[in-house]
Amino acid sequence: MRSFHALVNPISGGGVAPRRWQQLAELLAEAGAKVSVERTRSRGHAVRAAADAAARGDVVVAVGGDGLVRDAAEGVAAAGGTLAVVPAGRGNDLARKLALPSEPAELAALLLDGRAQQIDVLESSGALVIGNIYAGIDSVSTAMINNSRWIPAPLLYRLAPVVTVLTWRPPTYTIVADGERITTKAHMVVVANSGAYGHGLRIVPDAVLDDGLLDILIVGAGPKRRLGRFMRQAKTGAHVHLPEVRVIRAKEVSLSADRPLPVGADGDDLGRLPRTVRLRPAALKIITV
Repeated sequence: MRSFHALVNPISGGGVAPRRWQQLAELLAEAGAKVSVERTRSRGHAVRAAADAAARGDVVVAVGGDGLVRDAAEGVAAAGGTLAVVPAGRGNDLARKLALPSEPAELAALLLDGRAQQIDVLESSGALVIGNIYAGIDSVSTAMINNSRWIPAPLLYRLAPVVTVLTWRPPTYTIVADGERITTKAHMVVVANSGAYGHGLRIVPDAVLDDGLLDILIVGAGPKRRLGRFMRQAKTGAHVHLPEVRVIRAKEVSLSADRPLPVGADGDDLGRLPRTVRLRPAALKIITV
């Protein structure tokens, strides 16, 4: 039987993460599993704790949002262990992509008996990312979201892009994907592994977690008034058929722009452009349905 070490972000989801884990811990213990828990104090602490637990042979359970999942995954991948996710944050986009159950009993059953799948990850300047790396109007919006945690998440994830648009000027990007060079003015560039972000948007709907490829979405600099339509259609993935949208695939991509731009990664700040993103195929083992 699996043993579990939970890393719990005490502030995720407005403090819901500890309560969510307590429910699951009781169900796992009743089933006979060995369970331990640790509250995370920082990104570095989460990475180290995940690596230590994975090295002991425990399944590392990230109980929080996509940021904690990313930190735990970095430690787990380094130790060659197994990761599980208990969604308890604001976005929970990886959990949504994996179609994880929300009911405690179903989630506990998955932790106990679910299959462990090898998935790809992204790597940039030493940072490991499961979902997506992006630069443009979305990364500027991410910074606003992270500085406005008092606003309810569903409203905030829709409001931030609208506010950002008001002062937005599209930069000119240089994109080099597996040696192919593209120079274009664009609103955003997304380097996708999961293709899911922004509290339920299917930003790159054809992205697959274990296909050995990056999906790179480029949203050309059309009129800003059309961005509203883009965001609405991104809920279903229909936006990829818009004339200003292009998707290419590669195993490595370098991004730069003609002015400083923040880079987002699964809801967190990853620094600024320029940035090179590489695919690490099958680098992470994760429990899935």
